[in-house]
Amino acid sequence: MNPRYFGLIWALIGPFAVCTAFAQGLPVTYERLLTSKSEPGNWLMYSSSYDGWRYSGLNQIDTANVNRLRVKWLYQARTLEKFETTPLVVDGIMYLTRPENDVVALDAATGRTLWTYSHRNPPRTFNCCGNVNRGLAVSGTRLIMSTLDMHVLALDARTGRELWKTRMFDYTAAGGYAAPGAPLALKDKVIVGMAGGERGVSGFLDAYDIATGKHLWRFNTIPQPGEANFGTWAGDSWKTGGASTWNTGAFDPDLNLLYWGTSNPWPDYNGDFRKGDNLYSCSVLALDADTGKLRWYYQFTPHDLHDWDSTQIPILVDKPVAGKPRKLVVWPNRNGFFYALDRVTGEFLFAKAFVKQTWVEGFDAKGRPLLNPGNEPTPEGNVETWPGVDGAANWMSHSYSPRTGLVYVSARQERRVFTKTAERHPTTAADGPAPGAFRNFRRPRFAPEESWGEVQGIDPSTGEIKWMHKILSPPWSGVMATAGDLVFGGTLEGNVYALDARTGERLWRFPGNDRIYASPISFLANGRQHVSMPVGDVLITFTLDGQ
Repeated sequence: MNPRYFGLIWALIGPFAVCTAFAQGLPVTYERLLTSKSEPGNWLMYSSSYDGWRYSGLNQIDTANVNRLRVKWLYQARTLEKFETTPLVVDGIMYLTRPENDVVALDAATGRTLWTYSHRNPPRTFNCCGNVNRGLAVSGTRLIMSTLDMHVLALDARTGRELWKTRMFDYTAAGGYAAPGAPLALKDKVIVGMAGGERGVSGFLDAYDIATGKHLWRFNTIPQPGEANFGTWAGDSWKTGGASTWNTGAFDPDLNLLYWGTSNPWPDYNGDFRKGDNLYSCSVLALDADTGKLRWYYQFTPHDLHDWDSTQIPILVDKPVAGKPRKLVVWPNRNGFFYALDRVTGEFLFAKAFVKQTWVEGFDAKGRPLLNPGNEPTPEGNVETWPGVDGAANWMSHSYSPRTGLVYVSARQERRVFTKTAERHPTTAADGPAPGAFRNFRRPRFAPEESWGEVQGIDPSTGEIKWMHKILSPPWSGVMATAGDLVFGGTLEGNVYALDARTGERLWRFPGNDRIYASPISFLANGRQHVSMPVGDVLITFTLDGQ
């Protein structure tokens, strides 16, 4: 055959041939998701497993050879937005999202594009922190994505063909809803959150049927009239109180409980118009996965005045506390405290500061913070508070290693000066909050001379910091622990690093030369362990030299 014709034929059928060859990895059944740790060569959900560990059981790359890591391949997203995706990997095929709402399938061994799907958002969408998308869920042969214009959709993982699309909500309502987070698939449904806590939205968490896109249940994160705990918002402030659910949760199949965090109340820095605890803002919710019914909740920051979302990824571990075995949900919170709760009952066990904090002197027996006076934002903007508005921990993932028994935290040490404003801003629904709503126009002032980052190894039984590795800037990258006793992460300066999971010693660094706003994953391709991480708008994939 003429080589030119062979090249043409491969260009036409090559991607199909690769997809067909790897289609044997599908379907991803619920049973596979339940036992995802038994497939360390794959990365089947946002946190790798339902317990939120973001842990890889692969150990080809370890403390002895990590200095031999080299770039294997690059994928260029070609975007000016922050590249925050966590890819999924299913038996040799990688699936990732690219801003704004593209899905891309790649050959995980080479980075070659197999297919691309694009959801076109309207010209104007509302998301506080960039037109981003953080990832996908996979179930059966379907990929699930949520969108910035408040849709949830399913694609055929083999071809990228759209199977269904369901509107979650009017994205223009009350100043702007969005859905940038990665969904969580379980049983026959997919759980999807939403964003908009910086505007006058009313938060919720949704479940949809994976086969059809039918809406199954909704939990309102602000109690509605007639629901339990209604009345923790003064007047009618509950109508526009925020409390969004824009990150991903965790799931305990034995208890059939979902654990999901909620964002700040609105307005962020002025609580005069929303007196009360403002449930369920800044909380963890434990919901029945089948019905969405509330089993218990715990509010980390009642009547929050500092924009301390509690949308971190829950980490579920079984550990003793004070000598008693416990099923725990542990939570390095944006407000500066590392929490341990009984995940069966929601009982508060302890909270221990993991960064400098100035806002609380302690906690009562039920875990309610006892506030230090003088930390409320003022119109003059003259109150310094630790941690700052971006918090001690934000949306980026933490990790847990069953080998070391430590939780690895991507921590932020910084202070801010908070400013309280109370300006009435009558707007239309398309432009912002509803007429007469209060809106904060000025952002808090930043003190850059007092800020840095840390990676910490924390004992989840006590909250004790066992080691700390300092980095230059407060990070926006998450971390991943591996069975090779490594912790991978990245910095705003563009450095991808590997630390010894036992000591925190840095063993390897790669200068990526652009900001990192995502968390790493690890997987097998052709039998070899790889590590991937977005750096700037490029997904960089590493493996050991000679491989």
